[in-house]
Amino acid sequence: MSHPFFPTSLRRDPGQPANLAARLDAQLRERLEEAVDFVCLQALVARRRALGLPAPAADSARDREEFRHGVRAFLEHLRGSVPADLTPEQQRKVEVAAQDAGDETARLLAVQVALARVLPDYWQRFEAGWTAWAGALSAGGLGGRPEPPMYSGGERRSLLGRLFGRG
Repeated sequence: MSHPFFPTSLRRDPGQPANLAARLDAQLRERLEEAVDFVCLQALVARRRALGLPAPAADSARDREEFRHGVRAFLEHLRGSVPADLTPEQQRKVEVAAQDAGDETARLLAVQVALARVLPDYWQRFEAGWTAWAGALSAGGLGGRPEPPMYSGGERRSLLGRLFGRG
């Protein structure tokens, strides 16, 4: 019963959804976004360091685009590495989540949120996918294909890099 003097819960931010399931989904999505951002930023910084390029800058449109590219690549990798042995009901929930999302990156993230909701060992699978992705990147690209070099803000390979075919 709701009392007229207390129209909202004191334990809930007024901007959060009132429905508990919606709040859980929002928090899970936020945690996944943070984890994906961490993984992709770490990979971007490591890649820059290995190529002898400067660290990414928040005010660089090219750096942000390179980061978005890494986020999408990582989410695509997770799409193939995390979901295994799903029941038909779990598969249906994942498909519904994918249909409700907007662009491709949002869809890929929505799939991961749905998987995190249905798989009790999701975070272990996420970490295994992260480890495999990082290993593939450090080995020269995913699927045995070296990724094309990405440069930030107009930097080009150094003379030594061009001479020795690095980066």
